[in-house]
Amino acid sequence: MNWLDNIIAFVSPRAAAERQAYRYVLDEQKNYDAGNNMRLNAGWYAQNNSAEMTDRYDRDLVRARARDLERNSDIANSVIIAYKRNIIGFGFSLRVKTPDEELNKAIQEYWIEWCKAKNCDVTGEQPFMQMMRMAVQRKKVDGGILFRKCYTDGGMLAFKLQALEVDEIDANAIGPVHGKDNKVVAGIEYNRFNRIEGFWLRQYDINGYDINRSEYVPAKDVIFLYTKKRPSQIREMSDMAPTMTRIRDANEFMTAISVKERIAACLAVFIKRINPPQIGRTRESQTIKKDYSGKKITPGMIRELNAGDEIQVVNPSGQSSDAAGMIKLHQRMIGAGQGLSYEATSRDMSQSNYSSARQGIIEDNMTYEEDKELIVEKIFDEVYETFVISLLLHGYIKPKDFWQNKGSYLKHEWVQQPKPWIDPQKEANATKIALNSGVKTFQQIAAENGKDWKEQIDDAAEALEYAREKGIEIGGIIYGKSEDELYTDEKTDE
Repeated sequence: MNWLDNIIAFVSPRAAAERQAYRYVLDEQKNYDAGNNMRLNAGWYAQNNSAEMTDRYDRDLVRARARDLERNSDIANSVIIAYKRNIIGFGFSLRVKTPDEELNKAIQEYWIEWCKAKNCDVTGEQPFMQMMRMAVQRKKVDGGILFRKCYTDGGMLAFKLQALEVDEIDANAIGPVHGKDNKVVAGIEYNRFNRIEGFWLRQYDINGYDINRSEYVPAKDVIFLYTKKRPSQIREMSDMAPTMTRIRDANEFMTAISVKERIAACLAVFIKRINPPQIGRTRESQTIKKDYSGKKITPGMIRELNAGDEIQVVNPSGQSSDAAGMIKLHQRMIGAGQGLSYEATSRDMSQSNYSSARQGIIEDNMTYEEDKELIVEKIFDEVYETFVISLLLHGYIKPKDFWQNKGSYLKHEWVQQPKPWIDPQKEANATKIALNSGVKTFQQIAAENGKDWKEQIDDAAEALEYAREKGIEIGGIIYGKSEDELYTDEKTDE
């Protein structure tokens, strides 16, 4: 009942009852069960607010709880590690695709060198791929991460990256703004189209203490990685939010079961005395009383009790016969809430075969691809463009028409290192059929295996040439060669 119903009820209980009765009738006539306010939905309160209004009051608390689970929950870490392991995996290789082959090789070599910790990280602690793995983990737990482009002395290039946590966005900053129609919301400055113009970032000393001064950093110098789920969303929210309560329930359930089983495993003994010792000035019993204090039960122990003493063993019964099933159910629901299979998060393959494992991997990969696409476009591509321009400004590359044909000189692709096969023979046969039927090209197959197709052909040609010189046929790669052609040198020697 609202305030008006309460007033009416105070003045006329009959009228209030009639209002409530008619309200129930209207609820029953609604077309959606989820839209009625009957008994089963009576406690379900929801509001239609913008994404920022919905998130702003819970963002910090949800992030803190997600970090707590990251520190203390093995189930939470199983989800986090699964994402980090599959999105970045063994890393990505750069394939430069400019019109100049020599330039392509040079840029790729420079990229390999720049990705070392001393060149890409402003702190000099993490290689580029390790920074990306950290980015995946922080996005999953915190909801996002920031990378600031820095230009400092030392290293191969002046251009380096500084990793920043989303906590460093000063949500209390109010300006000043750097545009006529700009506004600052949650520490981020937007133009009138809600495009990010800059960030207000807190400044910390080396001990991590806030020095109470925020610095404005233009958007062109900051990479902000987060998943935008609603048009009105402007800040991050932890990806773990939908499953955090379930993870906590599972952790508490396992703790309770563990404690119960530990208690059940303990053997406790009480001594029940039928004739308790008399109190007062009575003559002491002629029998010598045994003192049980400090005594322990040991294997094979034989001890004599006092007359009338009886042993009662305390053996608490455990109620965890279905604990394994409950844990599996929790893990399935947690994984499903994060778009992953039970096998991907639990590492339990006891009920899997090749077909089910392959189907699970396909579905899981579709989930990983969403974040992979985001991180490649938001971070990899952005960093690569700045890297190439830095190479140009430092004189490492010197294409004269770079600025006139900037797009062609920035063409590239990222090739992820391949994952191990479940069944190498089946995978190889599938690849062969796809190639022979034209479903896939050799370039596509090479890319899926993390290799450059031209380099692979060159390597194969080199191996074939060497094998031909030695008169050896290798792996069925040589086709259409007769025995006389293969063993010409040996027959000539004879």
